Amino acid sequence: MPILEKTKQKVDVISVIYKVSMLRDRDKYVIWPAYINKANSRKGGRIIRKKHSIGSPEVKEIEQAAFELGFNPIVEKDKKYPKSWWEASGRVLVDKKGVKSGIARQIAKKVTQMRKG
Repeated sequence: MPILEKTKQKVDVISVIYKVSMLRDRDKYVIWPAYINKANSRKGGRIIRKKHSIGSPEVKEIEQAAFELGFNPIVEKDKKYPKSWWEASGRVLVDKKGVKSGIARQIAKKVTQMRKG
């Protein structure tokens, strides 16, 4: 088999794997802790109003809140937020049940309630 055909087969396999992984996540939103962190500016990644955001959110809290709200969370602990690529903050994938900022606001509100007890 010529080298060109072997290379093409490898590329085809990689593209199929990539497409399958992308299809899996099409019905999910990514929620990074930075999206609801009160310490972040809008430029720093916060997507909700400061009065609705929380201080130092953790992936575990976001996962628990998303679960209780019925968003079927999937945690990816090793992922790094692109604006802070040196820090593995992790991320949570949630079902698309509304607008992303609305879901983030609901999660932040639920985390606040969970922290109060």
